[in-house]
Amino acid sequence: MPMNSIPEPKPPLAVALDGAYVHAAGNVERKERCFEVVVGKSIIDPGEGKYLGFVLNYDQKTKRRLYDTLRSQGLELGQPVTFFSDGEDTLRQLQMYVSPQSEHILDWFHITMELTVINQMRKSLVGAEPAAWLGEVEKDLESLKWHLWNGNVDQALRLIDGLKTMLDGEQISPERQKLLRTIREFGNYIATNQAYIPDYGDRHHNGERISSAFAESAVNQLVSRRMVKQQQMHWTERGAHLLLQVLNGDLRDTFRRWYPGMKAGSEGPLRRVA
Repeated sequence: MPMNSIPEPKPPLAVALDGAYVHAAGNVERKERCFEVVVGKSIIDPGEGKYLGFVLNYDQKTKRRLYDTLRSQGLELGQPVTFFSDGEDTLRQLQMYVSPQSEHILDWFHITMELTVINQMRKSLVGAEPAAWLGEVEKDLESLKWHLWNGNVDQALRLIDGLKTMLDGEQISPERQKLLRTIREFGNYIATNQAYIPDYGDRHHNGERISSAFAESAVNQLVSRRMVKQQQMHWTERGAHLLLQVLNGDLRDTFRRWYPGMKAGSEGPLRRVA
């Protein structure tokens, strides 16, 4: 094959999925008072992204839905895909099924959120614990963030072990116990996901994505504002799933198949819920 006939490689595709919980409609005595919805976005640089949303336990074809979304953006065999996630196993398994050879990255946004919470808890101990001791904790937390940013996971885990030793003790305050418990959980989180922690600093320096920030607006706009915060609305799984298809654009297409005479700009109720 002549060299000039070799097609240009397809641009990389970035995909982020995130979960959120909404209030379930029905009997308030039921155990499952919430259920999980998944919202995400796939984007090719340069270009516009495509949103995706579904109710995790209601949609029986989540793998097909994600695959079709990527295919609609021209995904081809061998095209590089980078998946971002918060480490939740169900979402990661879904992503790996769709594209096993792709790059999977623990979202830096979620790491920094966890570290921010830990630091706020440290600040709550000011006045109740020795200032010098709190200074050492602060110093180690700053070092921990720096090592994670640079992909030094082993050193980060050693710092977490050191922090657990510093915080532990007999008859410690409830606030200190809570901070210790949170740091232990964070350590487990990092250890579980260490295979997906890259050198974020290097990626950032080279203009590569390090977080799912490009998809966060979808979660905030639709899930947080419309489905959770608005009058503490309660949803059936079916109702929430249908609303999320407006985000996908699929529900509008379905209505047009059902009613071929519907004009492109005549969405009616669909426009109000979108």
